[in-house]
Amino acid sequence: MTSSGLLVPGADPSAPVVRTAAGAVRGRREDGLAVFRGVPFAEPPVGEGRFAAPRPVRAWDGTREAYAFGPPPPQEAGIQGRARPVDAALGDDWLTVNVWTPEPDPAAHRPVMVWIYGGAYKVGHAGSPGYDARHLARDGDLVVVTFNYRVGMEGFARIDGAPANRGLLDQVAALEWVRDNITAFGGDPDRVTVFGESAGAGSVAALLAMPRAAGLFRRAIAQSVPGTYFSDELARDIATALAAEAGLSPTAPALAAVDPRRLTDAGEALGAKMAQYQDRWGKAAPTATPFSPVVDGEVLPTTPWRALASGAGRDIDLVTGHNREEFQLFLVLGGMLGKITDEQVTAALRLLAPGPDGERAYRDAYPDATADEMYERIQSDWLFRMPTLHLAEAQAAGGGRAYAYELTWPAPGSGGVLRACHGLDIPLVFGTFTADLGTLLFAGADPTPEAEALSARFRASWTAFARTGDPGWPAYDTGRRQVQILDARPTVTAYPEERSRRIWEGHEFSELPLLG
Repeated sequence: MTSSGLLVPGADPSAPVVRTAAGAVRGRREDGLAVFRGVPFAEPPVGEGRFAAPRPVRAWDGTREAYAFGPPPPQEAGIQGRARPVDAALGDDWLTVNVWTPEPDPAAHRPVMVWIYGGAYKVGHAGSPGYDARHLARDGDLVVVTFNYRVGMEGFARIDGAPANRGLLDQVAALEWVRDNITAFGGDPDRVTVFGESAGAGSVAALLAMPRAAGLFRRAIAQSVPGTYFSDELARDIATALAAEAGLSPTAPALAAVDPRRLTDAGEALGAKMAQYQDRWGKAAPTATPFSPVVDGEVLPTTPWRALASGAGRDIDLVTGHNREEFQLFLVLGGMLGKITDEQVTAALRLLAPGPDGERAYRDAYPDATADEMYERIQSDWLFRMPTLHLAEAQAAGGGRAYAYELTWPAPGSGGVLRACHGLDIPLVFGTFTADLGTLLFAGADPTPEAEALSARFRASWTAFARTGDPGWPAYDTGRRQVQILDARPTVTAYPEERSRRIWEGHEFSELPLLG
């Protein structure tokens, strides 16, 4: 392959070739699918494009090899270490898409699912083995797209001289690429479902509120939606601290002078000491991530909850849900299990519980909870569970249709201590039990028949929703509050976290403010 990625003589003539708007790409046949990797949807965001909105990709001559994933965007280490290295030898083509399709037949018009990865808005890449979409595409007989977007400083720092939410703008550009090109891969641009987990779910929720994303997708699945969106003032204050870690001012020209692969150190350094800023940054401080979507009034005009309640998602079907013990993952990985003190519980309740009597409400509602259980409860409720539930309620209030779920099946790895923790839904959806987080959640072993059955249930529901708008259980409303419980024996029941729901009833998840 040449440095431009164009095909050299001797390529397999039987491999699938698709002509995109920018040029032809050649993929591979794998397990009954046609797979295309590393197709650019925008120009590399370097040089004059650094900290800018994504620019249309330039056309190329000939046929471009689409065999390998594009390099991940520059990022710090995640909970399982650093993404594969990003250096000059791998190039700057961070903004690429990957496509799995049963057949690149323009007449097929199959439903399309577009995955947005999570990672606290600071890590993640579409080439992660845990996001291998072969099972989804094959089991659901549909087209699956994954893509990279800028994270960390490159994608989300609120700096002068640059648009806000560049990572979200990358996502819009990827969806525009899907709109303009997916027919050639056998997909239907009028039946696009976006789906994502954690920061990916937060991105899905943001896209629901973004005018620039209007019309680019018909359905959405948001798995474990984080409630953290920054006000413009808070984001700018955090950006000032980020730039100071690099010895610079928070402006695009100053930061562009630093190699993007080195600028990740600033985010990593600040994340490690964010708790010191609690008097200024409030609830954002303990999250250990200085990045989130910014309610800047332009790219993201308002929060997803306000937008949906006002009807922004009325024409979009929504599935949203959470896992029963979301924060258990972070307790285990942080070595905190069994070590939470009453003082830590009190501090968390006073900071995070809603209203002036939030601490008392929690202690009254959960009188028998241990310190570990109460700490997990309040952290999970404020960060994932209640934001997710309120997103479903906002969608219903705005006249849209929402389907809610809770995953209660416990992860078998690590002796069962992880329970139904954050991220467990990813290997279940993709069927990637021995990749990425799946190695921890499933102990690196072959899945049991029970795990396989639940994984198949996830894929059947997700792909049915992408195809018809119905995942197979009743829509959520504020009368019966019915949700799908995903376990070894899935059932439909009233929302099971009722005590927490009542505590948070009437609370508004607004953008996090600057306190100082």
